[in-house]
Amino acid sequence: MRTALVLVRHELRLLASIGLWVARRGHQTGEGAAFGYSRGQGPMMLGFGFVIVIESIMMSVLLRNHPAVQRAWFTVDVYTLVLIVGMHAASVVRPHVLDDGVLRVRRAAHVDLRIPLEKIARARRELRTTHERTEGELNLAIGSQTTVTLELTEPVAHFTFLGRRQDIRLVRFHADDADGLVKAITQARSAPSPIPDPTG
Repeated sequence: MRTALVLVRHELRLLASIGLWVARRGHQTGEGAAFGYSRGQGPMMLGFGFVIVIESIMMSVLLRNHPAVQRAWFTVDVYTLVLIVGMHAASVVRPHVLDDGVLRVRRAAHVDLRIPLEKIARARRELRTTHERTEGELNLAIGSQTTVTLELTEPVAHFTFLGRRQDIRLVRFHADDADGLVKAITQARSAPSPIPDPTG
């Protein structure tokens, strides 16, 4: 039951993302600096959509003598296509956000990891195309690539899609402007703390 609720909630987020994408609005970006990551997956998502359209046409022809099955199959294909659009829309409207001492590392509608800047020991641009599952590491590849690596001074809690907790010490993710993001993180970490107002 819990798994079903998680899946429904995720699909609702994807559908809502399409509305935000059409309206050209971001999701909870606030006044922070947004860094996109969807550019690298655009061609792949377009390819998936093209395959679904071709499949739908072919199955409509093959099932022309079975109208009930044909309609059911067509409905499933249309919904699958909507979800693919929703996944891309979620990636567009939910960028990484650097704001107020926190970096939010996101991927579509299912990852939103908040990392306090003081817990980032080192941020570097690093292009990787292979990622092995390792305890304490989180790899958020886009198009099989990550371009930014964060080494943390202490673990941060990450919850998987189904709610399992993981303690993460190293994060790899993709950013379209990896150099700009690493520079922004470095500058934000080295910025002096504001002097408290003595008048209170």
